[in-house]
Amino acid sequence: MELEYIQRHHRHEPAENQCSSALVKHIKAPVPLGLVFGEEIQSGLAPDSIKNDLCETICLVWSLVRRFDQPQKYKPFVSRCVVQGNLEIGSLREVDVKSGLPATTSTERLELLDDDEHILSIRIIGGDHRLRNYSSIISLHPEIIDGRPGTLVIESYVVDIPEGNTKDETCYFVEALIKCNLKSLADVSERLAVQDRTEPIDRI
Repeated sequence: MELEYIQRHHRHEPAENQCSSALVKHIKAPVPLGLVFGEEIQSGLAPDSIKNDLCETICLVWSLVRRFDQPQKYKPFVSRCVVQGNLEIGSLREVDVKSGLPATTSTERLELLDDDEHILSIRIIGGDHRLRNYSSIISLHPEIIDGRPGTLVIESYVVDIPEGNTKDETCYFVEALIKCNLKSLADVSERLAVQDRTEPIDRI
């Protein structure tokens, strides 16, 4: 299923001087779910109560991911974010980066926000960093993890290879950042699921 989702939602066409990849993260939810319903969920035959658990789980994670105006809710390297104008496709955000990274600011544009398919795409268009022509797509998909409702998160990217760096070096750096963000997303989501304390999902 992961490959199918990547082929369907994560289409990048990297140029010769760019690198691209996709990473996945499985986020667990501590809501009891019998293993007996595993195949029924995959086939769409599960009871409505089980389906609702899956919907609640993915909505919890999505409520964090979709907040283009507040990436610091789960991204540990973001210290501040200011959105210019109304929150809509094409909106820009100015992100301040915490010390410790080879960057201080980033200007990013919202390319896609699909509340039905749970897909967010952004493009970096400026800032004090080396991630030129960086574009990313993150998508969420319901799944069963150890008999419990969970969320499969896929994040892909494409970016220029900076002068003086190799493709492997660039991929390693970008993927390390993404892995850190996804781990934090999992930690925050699972903690919120335990506390059963999430914010309403406001559509834009």
